This record gives sequence, C-alpha cells and structure tokens, in this order.
Amino acid sequence: MDAATFAAVFVALYVAHSVGDHWVQTSPQSADKGKPGRIGRLADTRHVVTLTLTKLALLLPVSFLLGLDLSVLGLVVGLGLDAVSHWWADRRSTLAWLARVTGKGEFYGLGTPTHPAHPATAEGTPAAHLGTGAYALDQSFHHLWLLIGALLITTV
Repeated sequence: MDAATFAAVFVALYVAHSVGDHWVQTSPQSADKGKPGRIGRLADTRHVVTLTLTKLALLLPVSFLLGLDLSVLGLVVGLGLDAVSHWWADRRSTLAWLARVTGKGEFYGLGTPTHPAHPATAEGTPAAHLGTGAYALDQSFHHLWLLIGALLITTV
C-alpha cells in the first residue's frame, strides 16, 4: 500500500458516505432506523445497503481511473466492517449509550429540547440552529470507521 492509494480510497469513501447518508438515504429510512424492533432494524439495514452500494459505486470508478491495486478481499473486509459499524451507530440508542458512557451525553443532546440549554425563542418554541450534538457525534463516528475501512481496503 502507498499513501496515495490510501488517500484516494479515503476521499472516495468520504464523498460517497456524504452522498449516501444525505442524498441516497430515504426519509422513511432516516425516520425509522432508530425505532425499536423489526421496523427499525429493517429501515437501518435498507439504509446501510444503499449506503454501501453508493460507496462501491464511487470507489470502483476511482480505483479503475487511477489504476489503484485493490483486492476483492480488502473491499469486502473494509466495506463490510464500515457497514456493520454504520448500522450499529444508526440504531441511535447505541450511539446515545456510547455518548453517555464516554461522558458526551450532554453534548449528544445539544440542539434538542433534551439539552438543559436548548435553543428556544422568547415564546419558548424551538429556535433554529445549525445541528445537534447527536449528528456531530454520529458523523465523527462514521468518519473514524471510514478511515479504518480505507486502511483495510488498501492493506488487505
């Protein structure tokens, strides 16, 4: 593996992650993937399948056009581990638990009515904000696993 191959794989995965998580994911998948039981698990599975296919659809042409030497095993292991970690985090209760046990529970609630200093208007209704702590922790968790996935794809 060389650094340029790793960098190209990581950039392709990072862009594909953003596209798959925000453009390809459907509203029902987003709304339902954190629900308990079968409905939540199936919605999360559908999301992760389309997300992983998006990553593959962007990574393969990049690999071909740049002449990257990637193994099928590396792709399966890297994308597989990324998919499992993404599914786990997107069940929402799991990431909320991780935030609590790592001392990030208050930050997880930032930007929501559950946060003690949530943004509100003078009338007490929710005020506009740029995002939530839950979203920031979700994305940074996914970025960590994109890095690990890229390392596995380029070294296995």
